[in-house]
Order: sequence, then structure tokens, then C-alpha cells
Amino acid sequence: MSIKGVKAREILDSRGYPTIEVEILTAKGIFRADVPSGTSTGKFEAHELRDNQKKRYDGKGVKKAITAINNISKKLIGMDPKNQKEIDMRLINLDGTIDKSSIGANALLGISIAVCKAGAAESNMPLFEYIKKISGNKKIKMPTPLMLVLEGGSHANNSSDIQEFMIIPKAKNCTEKIRKGTEVYYAVKEMLEEKKFSTNVGYEGAFASPFEKNERVFELLTTAIHKSKFAKKDFSFAIDMAASELYDKKMKRYIFSAEKKSYDENGLINYYNKLQKKFHIMSIEDGFEENDWKSWKDFTKKTGKKLMIVGDDFLATNPARIRKAIQEKSCNALLLKINQIGTINESLEAYALAKKAGWKIIVSHRSGETTDSFIADFAVGIGADYVKFGAPARGERTSKYNELLRIEEFVRNK
Repeated sequence: MSIKGVKAREILDSRGYPTIEVEILTAKGIFRADVPSGTSTGKFEAHELRDNQKKRYDGKGVKKAITAINNISKKLIGMDPKNQKEIDMRLINLDGTIDKSSIGANALLGISIAVCKAGAAESNMPLFEYIKKISGNKKIKMPTPLMLVLEGGSHANNSSDIQEFMIIPKAKNCTEKIRKGTEVYYAVKEMLEEKKFSTNVGYEGAFASPFEKNERVFELLTTAIHKSKFAKKDFSFAIDMAASELYDKKMKRYIFSAEKKSYDENGLINYYNKLQKKFHIMSIEDGFEENDWKSWKDFTKKTGKKLMIVGDDFLATNPARIRKAIQEKSCNALLLKINQIGTINESLEAYALAKKAGWKIIVSHRSGETTDSFIADFAVGIGADYVKFGAPARGERTSKYNELLRIEEFVRNK
């Protein structure tokens, strides 16, 4: 019941950029973990170690992180993989920095995930049930997908200002929710083709919004729901504003360049309220700049009973920022990205804080993903309310949806 070997290699993520793959060897076998990576990252995320040598992969190589793993591997030999917290704390101490910039959060996370998988095997438990056990969660719950369909903002050129348009399907189980969301995705593609718009997909499998006005995107989605023969009540909407990318620090305003408008805090709150009423938006992610604590607090106070106000860049899955947000009542939902913080134990700490505060929890992918489906098991294990895996397209996205389908079948037949 001990780690016998640690090995790392450089592989490619879904964007063709290098990332880390780690293998942990125990008597039970080899347990492999692939590390995701973000494209637009918040300033409070743990540090991702890259080579920054232009001769290889335009500086995006991860050989430095691989070397760092090899250098600390001997310090993990003999440890019990079932002791997730102890191993993660050792990793953090070996790094010795606040932002994990010495070894790199990407290097630490690869080890941490692989250890978690090994711990599940050593415990003779399915991965999601093992995560349930170590997280302290009392009940298995299948999450609802926030399914990405259309993108704008920095994710698409000459497009709408909102970065992500997602649909939230309602159904009796997760399997049916995935089916409903996927059928609406088909309908959107068909409608774009009919109008001679591009149906090429981006990093996360979504179509680029062909409209400058945000409201036209919601109208397209509403029509697609009707075209798919679903009722309007079968879906609600979620958006990721990525407002930090819209904020002009000098003007202290949020610039909507596509719509040729700008908003101060109150104007933006009124705009969100207008969209929420008209299109049944249930969730707004990163609605304000990541350090604009006053606006986050004001919005939550005014609108928190009607909306999920989701912190992504704002919280960065960082327990310290989550504690402050809970104290100041600055949002009511956590977007949990394990690579923002760098270890499974710290991710579980973030989850526990959010759950105790009564927040909703959304486990999320990154734009640079792999076919590793770990976060699907993680979401089920901690009893997350929602998952954000992107569109039902591209293998690195569907691998997560497919794992949810398998888990639900397993739970149903158990």
C-alpha cells in the first residue's frame, strides 16, 4: 500500500500545447493523470510552470516542471496513496511558495490527481465513491450540466461581448439532461448552417456567436429549444461574462465594444437584471472585475436571491479568497477548477468552505483539456450541483460527459 514510483512526461492538451502527464506506480498498478490548462487565466491562480524557451513549442514547453517532478519523486516513495492530505501537504511544503511557482501548480496537480486515483484503487473503491469518502460528502448526487453552445468575447472574433452562452437542461436525471442539451446543440448548428454562418467550433466545442448583440444569441437559443421540440420551461440559461476582460481601469467602466456601450457598476447590474427577466438567466459567472469587491457585494445583495452569482477568476478556487467572499457576502456560487489551486486537498478545502456557506458548487474544465475524465468523478464524489465541461463535442469534452453517463448507470444498477 505504498508508492513505488513516480514518472512524468510531456504530452499535448486539446489545443496542441504541452502539458504534464504523471504516473504513480503501486502494487495495484500504474495510475495516470493528465493536467488541464487555461487560456484566459485569473491573476490569483496558482502558478503554472512553463519553460519560456522560444525554441520549443513557442515557449510553452513543460520540461522544467517535468524535471521538478523527477527531483521530488524520491520523497514520495513509500508514502501511502490513501493519505491524500499528507501527500498534498508534503508537495506544498516541497514547493515552498505561496503561488506554487517553484515546482509549479501543474506539476503538483499531476501528482495529486494520480495519487487520488491510486488511493481509490488501494481502497478497492470506484473513484467517485473514494472522493466522496475523502471529501466528507454524505450523499452521491449527479450534477446538472451547464452546457456551452455559443461563445463570444475573447473566445471569438467579431462577436458578442458575453464570452460564454450556456444552456441548463431540466430533466429527471443526468442522462436525460445531457440528451436534451445535446439535441439543442444540434439544432443550433442546423440553424447556423441555414443562415450560412460558420459552424467551426472553438477550444471548448462551442460555435462562435455570429451576432454583435447579446440578446440575439439568446433569441437563437430560444428558437433552437423550440425547434428541438422542447418547452421553454425545460431550459434556463447561464452566462460567463469574463468581466475582467471588459473592465477599463482608467475609466472605471465595463466596455461592451460589440454593442458600443459602456457601464458603471449600477448600469451593469441593471443590464444583468434586464437580461435575467427577459431570458430566464439562472447563473452569471464573473459578472465583475476580479478585484471589484464592492460591485460583487452590491450585486449579490440586490440579486443573489434570483441568480447564481458565480466566482471564477474572482475566487480562483483559493480558500483564502473564498473565506473573504463568504464573510463579505460577495457571491453565492463557486466555480471549482482544480488546476487553479494545484492540489486535490486544497480543492476539497475550497469545496467544504463553499458547501458550509450554502453556496452552489460548479466543477469546471479548462479550455486546454485532455481526455482524462477525473473531474467528472470529482464532481459526483463531492456532490457538486453543476458541472461545466463545455459543448457536447470534441473528445476532451465528451470524455467527461461520457463518464457521467457511466457513473449514473453504475449508481442506478448498484
